[in-house]
Amino acid sequence: MSTLGNIIWLIFGGLIAALGYLIGGLLLCLTVIGIPFGLQSMKIGVATLAPFGKEVVEGQHANSTLRVLFNLIWLILFGWEIALAHLISALILTITVVGIPFAKQHIKLIPLALFPFGRDLMDLEASQRVHRR
Repeated sequence: MSTLGNIIWLIFGGLIAALGYLIGGLLLCLTVIGIPFGLQSMKIGVATLAPFGKEVVEGQHANSTLRVLFNLIWLILFGWEIALAHLISALILTITVVGIPFAKQHIKLIPLALFPFGRDLMDLEASQRVHRR
């Protein structure tokens, strides 16, 4: 079921969202200061290609001082706009019953869009292994 959802997701906007993240990440990597933010943007872009069957997982050191600082910078400069775009997309998709599963994927991506440092989108099985540790 996840595969079918991911294919439909790509056709109806997921590919455009992923390309936006990837192109933005490449542009951020043009400056030395922007490289960490560009890498996070590209990580989210790859994760956005197939969000069905995955969940946001917080890493072991997700709340280290440097990651919190980078997340604050990200939130101020990029995160709130990206999260708002996901929220608006989710609201539009909930107009129809067919769009609700896709709206849920946009809602799932909001925490990752707000605070990408120390968080990742992982398969459900892999995330359960991480939680057991």
